Amino acid sequence: MILAIDSSTAACTAALLGADGTIIAERHEEIGRGHAERLMPMVADLLDGHIPTQILVGVGPGSFTGLRVALAAAHGMAIGWSVPLCGVDSLALAAVGAPGDGPVGVAMLGGHGEWFVAQYQRPGLALVVPIMSMSPADAAAAIDAPLVVGSAAEGLVGLRGHGEACALLPHAIHAMLLPAALRSLDPRPVYARAPDAKPMVAA
Repeated sequence: MILAIDSSTAACTAALLGADGTIIAERHEEIGRGHAERLMPMVADLLDGHIPTQILVGVGPGSFTGLRVALAAAHGMAIGWSVPLCGVDSLALAAVGAPGDGPVGVAMLGGHGEWFVAQYQRPGLALVVPIMSMSPADAAAAIDAPLVVGSAAEGLVGLRGHGEACALLPHAIHAMLLPAALRSLDPRPVYARAPDAKPMVAA
């Protein structure tokens, strides 16, 4: 029984899955803010007293705060239950839920007016445009897949002037559909850009 969680975007998503990807139970809410208050009650309700055999957690890129919420929760649960913990590519988690086949781009709202983007080739979700934080104009030039998913998909397709946009966010039920390499990452945040906070320099 595998617990998958992601709070890197406006979605707070959790699922209890079999090793073959069977969906045992799931909770998914697009809440925008408030992941810290919502995630653990959601997980507790989902587990109903059971202990998973593994935890998968979205590592981003995405909201700095959202990433830390899920990662802190996942590390705490993994230590408390002595179960293995692995990271999941959050952008791929959105891409794997996209309809159709062939290339799929992902564009998520980032910070400072930039977008987090990547492009994957299906089947297999091979990464063909690496994960980056880019200006909207640069993102539109970098992503050429006919289908783009994510919170910034409509904006990217509009800038390009062609293609189809689908406002999909990461959904935990799809975690076991990812290739093993994209769901066995180091459980540390992938920020794709420098943090807003700067270290203080000693006088």
